[in-house]
Formats: sequence, structure tokens, C-alpha cells
Amino acid sequence: MKAMVLRRPNTPLVMEARPLPAPGLGELRLRVEACGVCRTDLHVVDGELTRPKLPIIPGHEIVGRVEAIGAGVSGFSLGQRVGVPWLGHTCGHCPYCASARENLCDDPLFTGYTRDGGYATHTVADASYSFPLPESADPTTLAPLLCAGLIGWRTLKMAGPAQTIGIYGFGAAAHIIAQVAILQGKRVHAFVRPGDAAAAEFALSLGAASAQGSDAPAPEKLDAALIFAPVGALVPPALAATKKGGAVVCGGIHMSDIPSFPYSLLWEERRLLSVANLTREDAREFLSLAPTLPLNMHATPYPLAQANEALSDLRDGRLQGAAVLIP
Repeated sequence: MKAMVLRRPNTPLVMEARPLPAPGLGELRLRVEACGVCRTDLHVVDGELTRPKLPIIPGHEIVGRVEAIGAGVSGFSLGQRVGVPWLGHTCGHCPYCASARENLCDDPLFTGYTRDGGYATHTVADASYSFPLPESADPTTLAPLLCAGLIGWRTLKMAGPAQTIGIYGFGAAAHIIAQVAILQGKRVHAFVRPGDAAAAEFALSLGAASAQGSDAPAPEKLDAALIFAPVGALVPPALAATKKGGAVVCGGIHMSDIPSFPYSLLWEERRLLSVANLTREDAREFLSLAPTLPLNMHATPYPLAQANEALSDLRDGRLQGAAVLIP
């Protein structure tokens, strides 16, 4: 097999030839059809997530075909298409797992961070954290659903019964969940990087009620704000834009420091929340829902060998929607 490997943070990925992996107990070997390039991958490569298994094959938005089935696995067949997300394994017995909060597991494994991921022609995944996907869909547009879609879905759910939503940062997750929210009858206002006219136009093309720089005031008070940009300085203005009793939900795994702000922005029972990982129930819900919706997925394909270029385009804001590697 071939894989793009991170040997040290803040260095380019390198192409390696490796033996084809054999699935162990409870595992599947997949032939990778597509793997999304997520901002979390960028945090791993850039050393902002500090405890990766090194060397590591990044990638946790994996669409693949079952090529080999390990002992103890049932419910999967050779050639079946499955998806593999960020949460790759949990212990099953800690207090969080025992209380249906496996996203907070004390001893988890994360795909592309503490176990090898999908920037490769093949990968091995825990069958319990692999999910059936539509057989006829384009794998390039399926891949972003595995993290951008799932984390967007959990972030939207944590906002509660909000009807007027602000979305700060309009990348892969935002472009998916904005459409979902609009199809649910919600009104969405997009807040993009100041001066990024292309991102604002992109948000409006997907049905946003307005699109403005994140330094501009909201056009109306928000029931909830979803922050996908990894910018802690967005928290105070998002709180200021939110109604009494509303929620600001931070959807990223990494964010720069949140600056101090007056208590009055949080008062009146506003809530400031973070999203941590996902559960298998989130995956089952969203991956059942998404194929039934008329989502306009924007995914730019790159050959596997151009993983560094895809990461660079994401880092520098040259993408609208998602980047996807095709082995």
C-alpha cells in the first residue's frame, strides 16, 4: 500500500510504501476510495494537537470498500462501502461510555491521530466504528460527511431549538450544516473572514439570509451562534449577538485563546458550549439523514500524492467547501 505519512509536526507529509495491513480482532481492512481533508488534520500536521502517534497517517473522513474482515466481525460483507470518522475506538467501560457519552471516553483512539487514518490506499478500522454508506453515491462528496458533516450535526443539535442561527467561519462543516439548518426551516446568517467576498458569496449561494465579515454586527439577534473558525476572539462578539437564553457552540477541536470579556455578555442565561468528538448515535442519525437531503456538496478532489497541497490550500483559505484526497 501507499500512504502519506507525518513523521514530525510542522514538516511535509511524505509518501511511503508499506505492507498491506491485516485486520485484527474486530477490525476491517478497507480499500480507500476517498478521504476528506479536515481542519483537524491541519491541527495535527501543524503541531497544534500535541499528542499524535508518530509516525502517523492522517485522515479521518474515510470512504472505503471492505477488502478483508477480521475475526469476530459480523454485519459486514466484502466489497461493501463504509465510512470511518474521527472517533475510532472507545474503551466501553469508563463512566462516560457507561452513560452514553462515549465521545468523552477516558481511553479513546482517534482516526488519523492515535491510529492510522485514510491518507492512504488502504487502512484498517474498528468495525464497531465503521458505518454503511450509500453504494451509488460519489465517494468524493460522501467523505466530508464523516467529520465536517458529523461535527456540524452535533454542533447544531447542541444549539437547541434555535430558529435564527449565526455561523462563524464558513468552511467545510459550515457549508454542510448551513444547508441542513435551512432545510429545517431555520434562518442562517454567515460570518466570514473580514474581506473574504468569495466566502460571503458562497454562503449566500447556499441560501444564507445574509453574509458579512465576522467584524460586522449581526443583522438581527441570534437564537444561537455556531463557531467553526478556530478563532477564540470570535466568542465575545458571538455572545453579544445572541439573545437572552441563547447558546454559543464552539464546534472545533482546537481554538486560539478566548480573550477576556465582560460578564454581561454571558449573563441572562446565555450558554457557552464546546463540542467534543461525536458518538456512534450521531453518526447513525446524520448518515441516515444526509442522503435524503438535497445537499449541494462542494468538494475539490486532489490525488493522494498532493495531500500537502490540499493542506496548504485549506490553511491559506483557498478552498470553498471541502478538499478530498482520491488514492
